[in-house]
This record gives sequence, C-alpha cells and structure tokens, in this order.
Amino acid sequence: MDSDRYRVAVSAQSRYLPEHSDPEAPRYVFAYTIRLRNEGALAARLMARHWIVTDADGRIEEVHGEGVVGQQPLLEPGEVFEYRSGAVLRTALGSMQGSYTLHASDGTRFEAPIAPFTLCVPRVLN
Repeated sequence: MDSDRYRVAVSAQSRYLPEHSDPEAPRYVFAYTIRLRNEGALAARLMARHWIVTDADGRIEEVHGEGVVGQQPLLEPGEVFEYRSGAVLRTALGSMQGSYTLHASDGTRFEAPIAPFTLCVPRVLN
C-alpha cells in the first residue's frame, strides 16, 4: 500500500474538568479534543475507533465503536475534522492511545494511529 495515498494525521489535547470530578469518589473527568487531517491523496471516511485507556493503577479499558461522536466523517485531501469527547478515570493520571479505521475512496482500508497522550490533573506530576 502506498502510504502517501493513505495518510491521516491525528493530534490530541486534553484538559482536566474539576467541576465534573470528585476525587473522593474517586472520579476524575477529562475532556479531549482530537484533530484529524487527511494528508493523503484520496478522500477517506472514518469508519471506526479503537481506544486503549490506562489509569495510573494500570487498569486498562478498551473501547471499540463505529465512527466518532455519532459521525463517520468523510475527509477530502487536506481537510481537517475536529471533535471533542471525554474520559473518566479512577486516578488523577492516565493515558489514551489507539487508532482509527478509515476507508479510502478507492476502497482501501487503512489505520490512522493515535499516539499516546496524557490525562492529568494539573500539578500531579510536579
């Protein structure tokens, strides 16, 4: 497969939501924003997601599902799609990573990796 034809770059930013969290419970709520950019030569539709969410105690939750936030967006070459979602952890620190499955306009299925990113209550690591 020609990787230049099938390439979607993924970036992520997260933030802690103290107003929705309850450390006594323990319940730590995070929001994250994902940005996908089609850097390939063909249009591609995001069909599915696979997340691996890990907390500081080593608990792992895997999430599989169709699309993102109820959508299966089509990204033309050069187009950007951004969405926001959230995660709840039992610890003040954790991480997320995974991949998206996309189908290119020529019928080729390919994966776009989501590099690990941190979910962290401010000042926990300092």
